[in-house]
Amino acid sequence: MSDFQELVKSFSKTREYVRDFFVYGFKTRNEFKSKSPRTYDNERRRLESWLAPYVQKDYVAKGFNLSLAIDSNLLDTNPLFQVWKTKSFTDNDIVLHFLILDLLLAGRTMTAEEITDSLLTQYETLFDIQMVRRKCNFYAKEGILDKKKLGKTVFFSLDNTLALWIKSNENVLDALAFYQMAGCLGIIGNMLSEQLDCHNKIFRVKHSFFVHTLEEEILLELLDAMNHKKSVTLIIKSSKRGLTNTAICIPLQIFISTRSGRRFLCAYLEKNSRFTCFRLDTIQKVTALETSQIYEELQEKLERNRRHLWGVSFESPERHHQDRLTMKLQVQEPEEHYIVDRLYHEGRGGTVTRLEKNIYQYEISVFDCNEMIPWIRTFIGRILSLECTAKSVEQRFYQDLQTMYQVYQISGHNYDH
Repeated sequence: MSDFQELVKSFSKTREYVRDFFVYGFKTRNEFKSKSPRTYDNERRRLESWLAPYVQKDYVAKGFNLSLAIDSNLLDTNPLFQVWKTKSFTDNDIVLHFLILDLLLAGRTMTAEEITDSLLTQYETLFDIQMVRRKCNFYAKEGILDKKKLGKTVFFSLDNTLALWIKSNENVLDALAFYQMAGCLGIIGNMLSEQLDCHNKIFRVKHSFFVHTLEEEILLELLDAMNHKKSVTLIIKSSKRGLTNTAICIPLQIFISTRSGRRFLCAYLEKNSRFTCFRLDTIQKVTALETSQIYEELQEKLERNRRHLWGVSFESPERHHQDRLTMKLQVQEPEEHYIVDRLYHEGRGGTVTRLEKNIYQYEISVFDCNEMIPWIRTFIGRILSLECTAKSVEQRFYQDLQTMYQVYQISGHNYDH
């Protein structure tokens, strides 16, 4: 039986651990059906080690629920950045990391052979030259070392010019502090700030979606595929059923919900000849394929279709190309004109018509009117009638309204639609 290890090799595994508790938390040990009790214990111990100040235990009849309690507006950084720093390493990895950087710190330029010899003479550590060369090449690929070839000889060096310039420039340090709180891939700003021993003392974000950092690895791979106009293979795991499936598509844009903060990949499925959206937090792996020859054409087509999107769904519940929704409202004029303003500002391109005094009509054509229901409900009490070409949407609205009357024991209202 293997010993418990706090660190893990794969970030995808780390992402799954944290998401189980942060996003799908509030489960007791016995309620984790997809994993064994021992696996649950190991995950819990990792989480408590990585994010101890934010772990919350709620005691219930069957044990206790473990979850993460994070209030973004009180923090100077995203605590979930810590999960990016949990990768396991070998003894040789950590020794070579510090010794190679120490050798090159004074601005020296050395070959892999010279570095290997210096490790033995200066630090009395013996390493195979191939191991040292692999480590130097890896660091050069990551941008940590500079690599230059003169003839057949390869030289490695460490350039600290940029780091010294950043540390001496207060405005740049402030920009890094802001970026780690506000931007995609904020982990970059966080790591640079930590390496320069600088901390965010200025910025706080009232509404921040810290959980987005768990998707950044997937987001980066998707952005890279979009930049090179490549199709991709996605491995997707359903958050509800836990089933895994594969999709081959052409990634086009990233959508972000202004209401929930949830992020989606908008892509084109050539097999089905249609656009669709995938939640970023359900994508487990991205594999880039060949370059698409119709990428610009698809982007133009998507831009035309976006005018008829309410949310992220391109498919009508009635299988029509688009649905049309008409809503009549009663608005007391002039004191309730803010309701009319809402129709204009939140209506996403719908038309607003004044039919008569105190009566307004809102109309729009979108792919899926189901997505409009939460917004429509905010006008309950003013809605005189609602009609939709997708009758299932219309029936859902009136059935929900009837259920509400029953819950509040309000009589005299019976809708038959």
